[in-house]
Amino acid sequence: MKDVMILTGAGQIGMAIARRMGYGMKIVIGDKRVENAQAVSKIMNEAGFDTAAMEMDLSSRASIQNLIAKAKEYGDISMLVNAAGVSPSQAPIEAILKVDLYGTAVLLEKVGKVIKRGGAGVTISSQSGHRMPALSAEADAQLATTPPEELLGLEILKPENIRDTLHAYQMAKRCNEKRVMAEAVKWGERGARINSISPGIVVTPLAIDEFNGPRGDFYKNMFAKCPAGRPGTADEIANVAELLMSSRGAFITGADFLVDGGATASYFYGPLKPGGGR
Repeated sequence: MKDVMILTGAGQIGMAIARRMGYGMKIVIGDKRVENAQAVSKIMNEAGFDTAAMEMDLSSRASIQNLIAKAKEYGDISMLVNAAGVSPSQAPIEAILKVDLYGTAVLLEKVGKVIKRGGAGVTISSQSGHRMPALSAEADAQLATTPPEELLGLEILKPENIRDTLHAYQMAKRCNEKRVMAEAVKWGERGARINSISPGIVVTPLAIDEFNGPRGDFYKNMFAKCPAGRPGTADEIANVAELLMSSRGAFITGADFLVDGGATASYFYGPLKPGGGR
């Protein structure tokens, strides 16, 4: 029996984190497209890791529970890397809320009930959650603590209150950050930690979809005018995840880390500011 890492979302960021943290562990890789999970599994197995691929739909409670049950067959679950999700150009409003918001809430709750003492998790959020104006304290509390099955019934998440897919994505990512705070309290009762990372523009196949989508010019302008002057790489996100998931991050839980090359700073106080800037 080995300690087990659950990796949801067989993409570049998830794989980079798993390669950094998953040596010596059994890594169970779940993705809605099982061929994606199998491709990442093959790359990692051929690099000396011990992985298993399976189909997993983050929008389905049953599918999440099935993934966790499979992972437990290999040993104690000691790490979670949630890098699954869909972007504003990839899916309609309903799917974004079901996957990125509801599914993440279920996953954090379910893994939090079985995570091993000393375990750690990261969920990949987004800089988008930092762009939206602040919500009320009541709305934040609702996003943080409402039982997952009731989340999509909240007034602020009803279809008439969601403007477009980008707004849905921002709400999902804001919910992720608040959810991590609330779940950190519960994970702490088991001696485990959970944090989120909010990447900016990172070059991945998902990001390339965005570059070629209806908001492509917006994204290219964003990384051109952020202080870093470029998009990021998956390994730079993994650098932060390594700190958060290792013993060096033992005092860090319930936090969100914005890793965006300064794009959010520029959005509020620089050339990316809507209607202003240089």
